[in-house]
Amino acid sequence: MSAPLRLYYWPAPNFGDALSHLIVEHVSGRRVEQVRPKQAELFALGSLMHVIAKHWTDHSRGEGPILWGTGLLNPFYRKDFLQNVRVRLLRGPVSAAFLRLKMTEFGDPGLLADDVIGPVAERHDRIAIVPHHSQMDDPRFVDMVEADPALHLIDVRLDPVTVCREIAASAHVFSASLHGLIVADAYGIPNTWMDPTEQGRLKYHDYAASIGRDMTYPVEIPDVPAAARAVKDHPLPYAEGIARCRESLLRHFPAELRAAQPNEVSHA
Repeated sequence: MSAPLRLYYWPAPNFGDALSHLIVEHVSGRRVEQVRPKQAELFALGSLMHVIAKHWTDHSRGEGPILWGTGLLNPFYRKDFLQNVRVRLLRGPVSAAFLRLKMTEFGDPGLLADDVIGPVAERHDRIAIVPHHSQMDDPRFVDMVEADPALHLIDVRLDPVTVCREIAASAHVFSASLHGLIVADAYGIPNTWMDPTEQGRLKYHDYAASIGRDMTYPVEIPDVPAAARAVKDHPLPYAEGIARCRESLLRHFPAELRAAQPNEVSHA
């Protein structure tokens, strides 16, 4: 187990993808190396099923990679690649339904962000605005926060530790980023789904179903300032679902990918 764990995650400048590296290192106790899909032994955070299917459909030698917490991006009807991978956990029941896998436990590894990053020193009263990384150049967000000092724009292209700490320090989070919502949930920060514009919505409903969250439709971007002024924050009503998924994530992380414990002595 001295070699790094070979992990694939989407190479976009986006904290939600890069967070996969930190979480897998934390849970496995091993160094992690970002590799290409065909070299990976693990897929974790992200909507990566289309990537996995593309690269692992024709595999026929040895054991394929393990899937732990990944999910679908868009409607998906392929199953041929499943014989070449090992599914330990999916992000949510929508992914399982499309793949026709009978599963009762789910979880997005982003729910472990607070374990990895740790607590923040103090909370503030600002409301965070977290766009999807494809929306970061939309001038409406800059205009929004310039007009209201209670709003704080978080750049999801920054490193994952910085972004997670900014989310964790917020009073409320409006997020078009899926992992903006998930990290807020991990820290118990009240949050609202914001319109991801051109992004598919399946992954949001997949996650919401995994924790029992009512997340039917997002707040439109022009309506965010008014919605932010009206928020009344309460403890997360789906906290039990978060706890259930966190437990499933830890229990289903592949034991064969964990670092050997000090008391595990091999005998020749």
